[in-house]
Amino acid sequence: MARCPWPSNDDLMIRYHDEEWGVPLHDDRKLFEFLVLDAFQAGLSWKTILHRRENFRKAFDNFDPYKIADYDESDFNRLMNDAGIIRNKAKINGTIKNARAFLLVVKEFGSFDKYIWRFTNYQTIVNHWNDNSQVPASTKESDAMSKDMKKRGFAFCGSTICYAFMQAAGLVNDHLTSCFRYSQTIM
Repeated sequence: MARCPWPSNDDLMIRYHDEEWGVPLHDDRKLFEFLVLDAFQAGLSWKTILHRRENFRKAFDNFDPYKIADYDESDFNRLMNDAGIIRNKAKINGTIKNARAFLLVVKEFGSFDKYIWRFTNYQTIVNHWNDNSQVPASTKESDAMSKDMKKRGFAFCGSTICYAFMQAAGLVNDHLTSCFRYSQTIM
């Protein structure tokens, strides 16, 4: 079975590629989870983050933005001492800040889903890449998303991180055309 080459031979990466990556998401909690994970990925490999995903889930209250928005200094210290996650002050503070910004977006738009899908006109952008070298690191849509998110108080939301989020959450389909998931994720 042909698939995108980036999962390599790592079972967890293959399962993530085959079951989650590029599937259009409309669940706010799951969207927030991908925001958190993509922010922690900055400067690291996705494999590193994916292999710690369950540790992140436990450490960050199952990615509940309502709970995370209320984190205080004791929660921050707990996270800084958690060897199961990436212990980066800026990323931990950014996650707390992002939870608060996320809740403001939900209050304004009714859901994060309604807000975030505006950047792709509420549909998946289907790309037609034949080779990984064709896949961009950012696009005009991720640029616009990044600019707006920064204006709303989000952290770790540069255009490249936003594009990785768009790929993960199915706002774009960047499976190679030869990948068996390419046609399965088109909606």
